[in-house]
Amino acid sequence: MDIVRQCGEALPMSADFTELDYRQTPLGELILRRRRVHTLDGLEIFEVKLGDAFLMSSLFHEVEVALATLGLAALSAPDLDVVIGGLGLGYTAVAALNHPGVHSLLIVEAFEAVIDWHRRGLVPLGPQLTADPRCRLVPGDFFALSASAEGFDPENPGRLFHAVLLDIDHSPKNLLHPRHGAFYEIDGLRRLAARLHPGGVFALWSDDPPDEDFIAALNTVFATTRAHIVRFPNPLLERHSASTVYVASKA
Repeated sequence: MDIVRQCGEALPMSADFTELDYRQTPLGELILRRRRVHTLDGLEIFEVKLGDAFLMSSLFHEVEVALATLGLAALSAPDLDVVIGGLGLGYTAVAALNHPGVHSLLIVEAFEAVIDWHRRGLVPLGPQLTADPRCRLVPGDFFALSASAEGFDPENPGRLFHAVLLDIDHSPKNLLHPRHGAFYEIDGLRRLAARLHPGGVFALWSDDPPDEDFIAALNTVFATTRAHIVRFPNPLLERHSASTVYVASKA
């Protein structure tokens, strides 16, 4: 990538392609960029890359929204306390806050740079999220917190939640880091379930088709499991693409 940087700040490549932020992380280069797609009537999109992999794009956010709507639709209790693993561009978080029953939202994000993008208004949904008093952004490793004795909320050790919505790895088998793998096994899922109120919900985004091995692990821990296939238009390929949202409910 031929991009000039000065003092850690990225300079625009052109009026149509701008690198907004660049950070070195233990998992590789983290890049936020904005560009206009002329084949889509000049649509402005935001993209996040980690190393050579695309993590997310504002062009494709239907499944991120579905993660919140499908996960929270499985709950009927009022005053819901929700955890999201992975902030990204904020689409899952905004969809959760739009749910009328959500009382509090705690978002655990491993990259402090991503939290900084939202607080600085570098991404479109940042001002909305940071202005909502129900929403709290917590820097941390979601997987380590799930396995810890204290749990997800550093200010309230042992706190239980009604829903945990997770969008970090590409799928339960396509991981950003090998150390995440233990979370998707039965013991890791049991530790997660211990963070939920009775009747609570765990929902997960996956870029792969439904995985029968993972569904079996969910069924071992949770009372009910459903894998939703979410299809969405892909204008770059001129066809529909699909992802999976798993929703598992605790007894």
